Amino acid sequence: MSDTSKDLPFAEFKGDSDSEHRLSGCRLTEESCDLLSRALSSEASCVKELNLSENPLKDAGVKFISKGLQNPHCKLEILRLKNCEITDQGCAHLTSVLKSNSSQLRELDLSENKLGDSGLRLLCDALQRHHCKLENLTLNDCGVTDKGCAALASVMKSNLSQLKYLDLSENQLGQTQVTFLSDGLKNPHCKLENLRLRFCGLLTDESCDVLASALNSNPHLKMLDLTGNKLGDSKIELFLAILKNPHSKLESLWLIDCGLTDQDCADLTLALSSDNSCLRELNLSKNTFGDSGIKHLSNVKNPHSKLESLWLIDCDITDEGCSALASALTSNLSHLKILYMCDKKLGNAGVEHLSVALKNPVCELETLGIHKWTAV
Repeated sequence: MSDTSKDLPFAEFKGDSDSEHRLSGCRLTEESCDLLSRALSSEASCVKELNLSENPLKDAGVKFISKGLQNPHCKLEILRLKNCEITDQGCAHLTSVLKSNSSQLRELDLSENKLGDSGLRLLCDALQRHHCKLENLTLNDCGVTDKGCAALASVMKSNLSQLKYLDLSENQLGQTQVTFLSDGLKNPHCKLENLRLRFCGLLTDESCDVLASALNSNPHLKMLDLTGNKLGDSKIELFLAILKNPHSKLESLWLIDCGLTDQDCADLTLALSSDNSCLRELNLSKNTFGDSGIKHLSNVKNPHSKLESLWLIDCDITDEGCSALASALTSNLSHLKILYMCDKKLGNAGVEHLSVALKNPVCELETLGIHKWTAV
């Protein structure tokens, strides 16, 4: 028998010291997947992360990849298959992988594939099996419906599921979908730590009320991303209640482009001033609350504040807002270590205010990203 490694374009997978390989957008074919599968099955393979996104693999290609993933020698833990033209049939092949006791797969990205209800239900069934090790699932823009959300809720309720990260961004979530997800999130068995719902159309007070209530009762949640949902005053206040919850472990909150006002910043300031807040990272970029909002945020009165990272990109901040921030940075109540600012209204005087603050020995800032924003 000939040495297989001489025939494989993926022979470098064998014994390679680099455990990550990116083959996105390489026009891989079904035949390529067959060869890749054999390389992953090699006893000498060290590959732990593989990115095959933006390749027209289709279900046939996924079938070959899945065969390699079930080989006991395969060490792959992270697989990215974004926009690979995968349907429910491809999900059936991946389900076999997740159910296999030899699979080491812990992270799977299936974004921008039309999986269908049947495909998602197959995956969710596998996530509730004893041997499944998957912790991270990304389903960005997959057309998730009511039935899909119901299936995901069943995963959250399962005491066998290891799911800790779920990304449902760019799936339009109406009241029914949100209700299903909320039912799963508030279940005692739910282990979810990271939830991303970017641009999901969370517009109604009722949907936000149900979701915020469920998240508030989840003791494991550490990261929440609500970017691109126009929350506004009444809805954002529902989510800020999580920061005041003594049982909450929320450390990272992303509210990019959520239509926040200066009043929202005032409410946020009260939440951050709570001794119960565990928040370490806050991203408020692309909310045009301006200097008045910054003045509120600069008045956080909490000696126990854990906030270390703040993002304020394109928030209509001028020199006046920078002055307020500089005062906050020189307060012994601030423990901020990372600050990113970028705004078209930012002037030299604002930069000077921050520069003076950096010279103050009380200031704990370690990273400052600041420049004038210009539209492209």
